[in-house]
Amino acid sequence: MAISLQKMQETAPALVSLYKSAGISLQKHGLHGERVAVYLVIDYSGSMKPYYNDGSVQALADRVLGLSAHLDDDGTVPVVFFSTEVDAVEHVALSNHHGRVNEIAASLGHMGKTSYHLAMDAVIDHYLDSGSTAPALVVFQTDGGPINKLAAERYVCKAAELPLFWQFIGFGDPASKQFDFLRKLDELAVPARRSLDNAGFFHAGSDPRKVSDTELYDRLVSEFPAWLRAARANGTVRP
Repeated sequence: MAISLQKMQETAPALVSLYKSAGISLQKHGLHGERVAVYLVIDYSGSMKPYYNDGSVQALADRVLGLSAHLDDDGTVPVVFFSTEVDAVEHVALSNHHGRVNEIAASLGHMGKTSYHLAMDAVIDHYLDSGSTAPALVVFQTDGGPINKLAAERYVCKAAELPLFWQFIGFGDPASKQFDFLRKLDELAVPARRSLDNAGFFHAGSDPRKVSDTELYDRLVSEFPAWLRAARANGTVRP
């Protein structure tokens, strides 16, 4: 069961408008009533510092919580912070969301480089350890390409056998060559390279807070329904 509007009003009143916007997008894309595990992966590399300081990262986490409340019933989102390594695997909950991302980030210390595949591995491990059979939507935020492109591509291809969809979201200049690799991941051949198209990508621009809630939710879930249908058809996701 999804978390009710009444429970949202009681537990996280500041997120009620996000919850309502997310509900409209899910209805529009035919996802109302689906049960989905939601993950958030956050870039903690050095170039991300301005996005922590201006509240962009916290705002994304709040928006993902508003979405997750419709898709899952535990009121929490597992959050992986990554740079050169996996810096932390934490949970952000409806009951303690305010400022939680910056609180965690403040405890992490040095901001490293950008290594996607280790963060992906952490999500896969968490999902498998959870024993869940529900499909999962992984919101994967970054402001640039990975230091090991081959490993990241290999993980995306291998993960196509699992009920996980990777929705990459870029922070920064949309014209930057840093995002060419994510465009490539989005377009990897099926079935030559992977069994399903299990990844999407979009830019949130240089000031992600300016993207409206409606647009953000539409873009976060726009490619998920096609993947879900295909994953159910080939048995990757149980009917």
